Amino acid sequence: MFMRTRINQNKEQIFCDWRKRWVRLTPEEWVRQNFLHLLVEEYGYPASLIAVEMPIKVGEVQKRCDAVVFNRQMTPVVLIEFKADTVPLTQKTLDQAVVYNRKLNVPFLILHNGPQTICINIQPSTITPLEHIPEWKQLSR
Repeated sequence: MFMRTRINQNKEQIFCDWRKRWVRLTPEEWVRQNFLHLLVEEYGYPASLIAVEMPIKVGEVQKRCDAVVFNRQMTPVVLIEFKADTVPLTQKTLDQAVVYNRKLNVPFLILHNGPQTICINIQPSTITPLEHIPEWKQLSR
């Protein structure tokens, strides 16, 4: 996994392959870039089907999902919420993802902060924690 970083005007930046531009290298951005590269390189997720900072409207407020994975029919199937590695994944983190998911209605939520990953499968009548990150073949049906 090779990620490009640089210093520009005394600020650290990382190149986001999804947004095709340099972005500020914050702890959360470091977690995001590492995890997205992991999904592509280890789990076979197509990079072209991952949207980063995807805008959605929640009520009257414009928000952005940290990352959304689409299947080949361009239906959103995974919503990912990132936090910096020093920020614990809490009920508040899950609540944020659930609010976004009211718009997207994806079957999988992933919460990730570097040391911890929580994966959840959401079906109409059940919410099931998963032991592992969903495989791409699970999502691409």
